[in-house]
Amino acid sequence: MGSGSRFDAFRALAERRGRPGARLLDSLSEAARAGRGAAAAWAPEVAQRFGLPAAAGLGPATFYADLAAPRGRRHVRVCTAAACFAAEAGRHVREVEAALGVAADHVGADGAVSLQSVRCLGYCYAGPACLDGDTPCTGPALAGQLTGRAEPHAPPIPAADATGAPVVLAGVAGGEDAWEAWPGILRTRTPEQVLAEVAASGLRGRGGAGFPVAAKWAAAGGSPDTVVVANGDEGDPGSYADRLLMEADPDRVLEGLALACYASGGHRGVVLVRSEYPQALARMRVAVEQARAAGHLGRRIHGTGVDLDVEVVAGSGSYVAGEETALVAGLEGGRGCARPRPPFPTRQGLWDAPTVVNNVETLAAVPWIVERGGDAYAARGTSSETGTKLVCLSERFARPGCYEVELGTPVRRIVDELGGGLREGSDLSVVQVGGPLGGFLPAGELDVPLSEADLAARGAALGHAGLVAFDQRIEPEEVLRHVWEFAAAESCGACSPCRVGSRRGLEIIQDGTQAREEYARLLRVMSEASLCAFGRRVPAAVRSLARAYGDRLAGWDR
Repeated sequence: MGSGSRFDAFRALAERRGRPGARLLDSLSEAARAGRGAAAAWAPEVAQRFGLPAAAGLGPATFYADLAAPRGRRHVRVCTAAACFAAEAGRHVREVEAALGVAADHVGADGAVSLQSVRCLGYCYAGPACLDGDTPCTGPALAGQLTGRAEPHAPPIPAADATGAPVVLAGVAGGEDAWEAWPGILRTRTPEQVLAEVAASGLRGRGGAGFPVAAKWAAAGGSPDTVVVANGDEGDPGSYADRLLMEADPDRVLEGLALACYASGGHRGVVLVRSEYPQALARMRVAVEQARAAGHLGRRIHGTGVDLDVEVVAGSGSYVAGEETALVAGLEGGRGCARPRPPFPTRQGLWDAPTVVNNVETLAAVPWIVERGGDAYAARGTSSETGTKLVCLSERFARPGCYEVELGTPVRRIVDELGGGLREGSDLSVVQVGGPLGGFLPAGELDVPLSEADLAARGAALGHAGLVAFDQRIEPEEVLRHVWEFAAAESCGACSPCRVGSRRGLEIIQDGTQAREEYARLLRVMSEASLCAFGRRVPAAVRSLARAYGDRLAGWDR
């Protein structure tokens, strides 16, 4: 263990057993897919093969949704997240249950079919959605697609640039090839020069935290042991930008990752792709092999002294496991629970090595910045929040899809001009911005710039910048209950304020009781004492929802 580290018995034992990490989770996933019953029946055996105690297998096997979910010979995942819920007020889940003859999160009596409820499959623009094995099905005719009465339907992601000169969508919307900057950078620029360009750009993380990217890279101290992780565990319901990039332009993501490794001094990159994105996982793996074959990865790249290799790892189904300390725990083969900080991952991360975690969209902007200059990027957006952002619009919009906009663009322009308002003449009630930990804006208050500061001033957050529209058909109480259901289901349980608070919050809402004093106290404790941003942000999200609905949710904003 590094100096000042907390002792971790699992990590210490795993070190002695050759750091199985992702290999342990892969083996657990294979065993879970075999459908041999509860984890107690197979997880200890998997752990034993790695020379680890039963707890090392049972821990992750009972934590990650993909491992813990009952499995039949045919496994279907149905999305219950915000955009799919907003599409039909959740009725699609009951229709899918009836069509398959099995309740959500159960397996049929004969073991033929299992149904798992998940929270976002990345088809927010075409929901509701299911994955039948790895085959996506979307739209109002889900039941027919699952029973063979209709062909599986999964349209590609609509994507467009609204800036006039795309950065992140340079390949998807601009037709620019990736890997154009990388060879020349290696031969003509130092890591310090690359770092300086990114610092000049003002680029901040696009995964929700908004931390300055260059500062995070510099915090790794230039150590050759540095690991850079491309976080493709895009868990925010309503956002599918990372899925778009990993499926449609994986080379740009890899080039950004390579540049991040070079600037940070590291020689190892990892791409984590959430299991709910099987096509993205396949595309990233193919892209890595092609990059090696083209000489962009490997030893002495393009005739220089730079060595770099990248591996692609599949997630196992957990929202909180996208948080950087929880992500590191998962890559080590453990439960994806958040860890106290300090130490920060940039000092002691994956197996105590300095670890930089950037989300996929963040890294996809780096090639453009390095090639065209940090000042050119900084000239876009606002003076305090520079550059562009991918915004995803949900199925309720007339023109759903992924749009690249400059930061500071009014939300109303995105909703009315890019999205075309709501489909079928529906009336907008509220818009969820930035996922379940973001916030809500009422239809009459959309004249707010799309920026972290401006949204925060209204009780919302930028997050991944997914916009989910809720129309008049959905009752406010149903939306409030849905937010609490997400919180209770996805809390990692590492700290009691979030673990207990999220469940109790849901109970209060479900009971319909007027336990307002307890509710107010619960929100205060969660926001002040939770270990990570998940528990701390839930109270802000439900308060903003109550404010957005006004009198229709009076009293629930305390």
